[in-house]
Amino acid sequence: MNQTTTGHMPILTVLQHDTDVPLDRFSDWLAGVELRVIRAWEGDAVPAVDEVGDGLLVLGGAMNAYDDARAPWLPATRRLLADAVARAVPVLGICLGHQLLAVALGGRVEVAAPPGREAGMAPITWRPDAGQDPVLGAAVHAGEAAVRADGASAASAVRQPSMHADAVVDLPPGAVWLAHSDMYPFQAMRVGSAVGVQFHPEASPELLGRWAEQDGDDAATIVADARAREAETAPVSRAIAQAFAAQVREYAQAGGTSALAA
Repeated sequence: MNQTTTGHMPILTVLQHDTDVPLDRFSDWLAGVELRVIRAWEGDAVPAVDEVGDGLLVLGGAMNAYDDARAPWLPATRRLLADAVARAVPVLGICLGHQLLAVALGGRVEVAAPPGREAGMAPITWRPDAGQDPVLGAAVHAGEAAVRADGASAASAVRQPSMHADAVVDLPPGAVWLAHSDMYPFQAMRVGSAVGVQFHPEASPELLGRWAEQDGDDAATIVADARAREAETAPVSRAIAQAFAAQVREYAQAGGTSALAA
């Protein structure tokens, strides 16, 4: 059922910028797709849009969205993101991937934004359009279900792992604003076939703790908080991965990039 009409598993290309920012929990949650990881920091070439298969996921990294000298593959990544949206390829950008998506499509990122670093379990508040989004809508409903299962009253925000200082400050033309946090307004957006999130739904408490330790934060407190919130956090994070994988499978069923190139 998850295979294309030719019998091949749908292909999701994952662009990883940094050895310390992997797929982590998404490796298990992206069901029914073949993951092809581009390890850009090791010299893997950024593919052209007709080489990504049926979807594109761009992860985070320690560099900023304009840091072409430090990460010379970034210009090709921004071009790929713009081309993928132009070709209606399903795209998910996480943290740096979200910022690169914004820049690629005409938005703006501020490096070392004035509110400061957002580190730990950020309160993410969905905007009205998020509930109808083909990817984040599933996260909205998963969060509501988790609250009901816990017997708690409706929460205004869900907690998600966060670790960044740069931020999108101008959305691209035509973008739909989908979420905000207490510190940063543009926590999620939809632009055509692409969705970007500033937070890290893929990050386990342990990975978040390693980032916190590297950045000089109180890693023990951040990990303890993340673990304590797993019943709230994990269903939302898993729903994002599963809904995006479903989009990739649907795109593959329609012929994927091969149909567009024909």
